[in-house]
This record gives sequence, C-alpha cells and structure tokens, in this order.
Amino acid sequence: MRIVHFSTYDISGGAARAAHRLHRSLRDQGVDSRMIVQRRLGNDETVSASGIGIVEKVVARLSPRLDHLPLSLYRHRDATTYSVGWHNRFIPSGKDFRSADLYHLHWIGDGFISLSALPRFNKPLVWTLHDAWAFTGGCHFFGSCSRYQKSCGRCPQLGSSTAWDLSRWIWYRKKRNWRSLNLTVVAPSKWLAQCASDSSLFGGNRIEVIPLGLDLGVFRPLDRSFAREALNLPLDKRIIAMGAVGSTTDPRKGFHQIVQATRVLASRGWAGNCELLVFGDSQRPIHLDTGLPTSFLGVLQDQVSLALVYSAADVFVAPSLQENFCQTVLEALACGTPAVAFHVGGMPDLIEHGRTGYLARAFDVEDLAKGIAWVIDNGTRLKELSIRSRQWVEANFSNKSAARRYRALYEELLRSTANAGDSV
Repeated sequence: MRIVHFSTYDISGGAARAAHRLHRSLRDQGVDSRMIVQRRLGNDETVSASGIGIVEKVVARLSPRLDHLPLSLYRHRDATTYSVGWHNRFIPSGKDFRSADLYHLHWIGDGFISLSALPRFNKPLVWTLHDAWAFTGGCHFFGSCSRYQKSCGRCPQLGSSTAWDLSRWIWYRKKRNWRSLNLTVVAPSKWLAQCASDSSLFGGNRIEVIPLGLDLGVFRPLDRSFAREALNLPLDKRIIAMGAVGSTTDPRKGFHQIVQATRVLASRGWAGNCELLVFGDSQRPIHLDTGLPTSFLGVLQDQVSLALVYSAADVFVAPSLQENFCQTVLEALACGTPAVAFHVGGMPDLIEHGRTGYLARAFDVEDLAKGIAWVIDNGTRLKELSIRSRQWVEANFSNKSAARRYRALYEELLRSTANAGDSV
C-alpha cells in the first residue's frame, strides 16, 4: 500500500507539521508513505518538492502571491487568510504520483494545487481538513457566515455585496470540478465534521472524524523549575502562557480577549502573583497594558522549545474565536499543563471541562478570567489537573493511534475500490 500525501509545506505551520507527523507515523507502522510539497523546508528524504528545476522553484516561491492576485480587486476585504486556487501550478506527474494507491490531501493553499487539478487524482482520495477552505468560497474560517451552506456570494470577508463575487466563482469552480471525485473527507474535530456535512460542497461525501496525533516523546512534562530557569522566568509566580501562529496579529486567535481577561485578573488581586507569557508572533504590540508583567518570546521554531514553554507554564490559554483542532492546546496538555479556552469549535474535543482545564462561555472574557483563576488558585487542584491532562492525551491523541486509524481507513477504501473494479 503506497500513500502519497500532499501539503503546501512540510514543517512550516500547524497543518504542515500535523501532516508530516502522520506521514512519519505511517512509515513507522510499515506503510509506504511519501509526501509531496510545494516548498520543502526540512531534511526528510521521504518528502519531495513538486518541482526541482530553477524555474519551478521560483514559481513555487511566487505561487502564494499569484494565488492572491484576484484579491486585489477587493480593497475593503478583511486581513484574513483567503485562498483562490485559480492557477495550475501543480501538474500531477512523477513516479511517486503515478505509483500511489491512494492520495491524501492536507493543507494545499498558497497556490499549490488548483481547483481544476484534483480530477486528475483518479484514485481514492482522502482529504484531511485543517480548516474550512475546502468547502467554502475561499475563506479558511467563516466566522458567523453560513453562506458556505448554499453557494457563497456576498462574502463578508471580501467586503462584497455582489452575489456573483469571487467567493461565488470559487465555490462554482469547486462544485463543477469536484463533482466526480472519489473523495473521503476527514475532520480532526466533531465541529468541523458537522460544518463539512452542512456544506453544499461536501454534504454528500463520507465524512470521518480522526483527531490529530502528537509525538508524546517530545511533548512531555519537563521539570518546571528547570524550564523556568532556562527561560529566565520567576519561580515563585503563576505563569499564564498563550501562543499560536499570528498570536498577536491574527484577530481569530483572540489576543485582545486574553488581554481583557488578564486585566480582570489584575483587578482581582493577581497582578503581583502572575505573569503572562506570549509566543508565536514576531510582532510585539506597542503600549500594551495587560495588567500583568508580560514577556514575548517571538516565533519558536522547534518543538523542544515549545515543550519547554508549556512545561514552564501553570496554565495555557487559547482564546481563539473560531478553531478547528488547536494543536497548541494538545501540546500543552501533553506537557501536563491544563488549558483554558472558549467553548467554541473543536475545543470541547480537546479539553475536558473541570478535568483537564476549563471551557469558558463563548467570547465571555469574565468567564475566561474565572477559568484561569480556577486553574491556578489551588495548588492541589492544579497538580491533579496536570496529571489528568497528560493521561488524557496519552489515551486519545498519540501519533500511533492516529496512524492506526488512518491506515484502517486506507485499507477499507482500497478494498472497496478493488471490489468495485471486480464487479465491473
């Protein structure tokens, strides 16, 4: 059984890292797994770039800008990630592509695989949704908009009041090009699976829920005193950590909400006993008043550094306004650090309320602050939460568990395809 994964990147971004982890775990279980990416940033020899010539490498670097060109028509659009998928950068070819028994798509934005290329993937196709783009008219997260359930148009993220806008055009091209795909959809969270089921594009497809896995040898509890000394953090205070890609600049990640929550904590007497630790963004807000002493670590490039930060913290807060499967929450829990988040998206799949952390009412910063205080104000409870957090991840979110479930799905799909061929 040969599986070929497609991901825009191999190790850059949460979706890419998740795809690469699955690829490596499948190989560990004896599956002939290969990975094709638009830009190869790591040194894994089983990962190949889709083009090796000088021209192809230049085009790969330009692809994100080329893909975004149509967005220049919408001057009032939101500053959120939006993918068009219009130009045919990737042409399916090569030995790895031809010899595959099954293709597995992950995050393929930034101009990697166009909408019209997928019909050429004429073998069983599995698509793991790392966000909502596959079933929308271009947005990766739809906020309060439900137009993806019909045919998009009048896209609020584009600032459009026109029915036949870019979002409708993208939706229509997906509908036209993907109608005959032999496609099985996989969502890491129950929430995203339900959204895909409600969508006009994927409502008729088989949809499975398989949580992402994690390397529990890397993400594990480290000695807290050692971690704090390494990061030059105080030993006698509670540390509140918050981090994500674009943690301070992406509005969806909720940095504004955690700032409000820490101000609430400060007003309730926590200012002298707590510090806020933020990572994941190179931009540090200017003239920021969180109410607490605050440190910014910038972008962390390796998993060992992340494990060190999680282990140094008493609580990890993910105040995202919409989230599929928050890997930073999973990583924190694996390091024995309880998590606090809004009760949105896939967060309930990750956090057991009252057992591994706290789920606050959606967008209620007072309740978010209450949850943080509940976790850190009792040492005995904090220790129990920490132990249960690690146990919860070990039982449900290991790399091995995810790979086993995907392997079983591949085998089932290939059997079904073979049986269908025999009956013809």
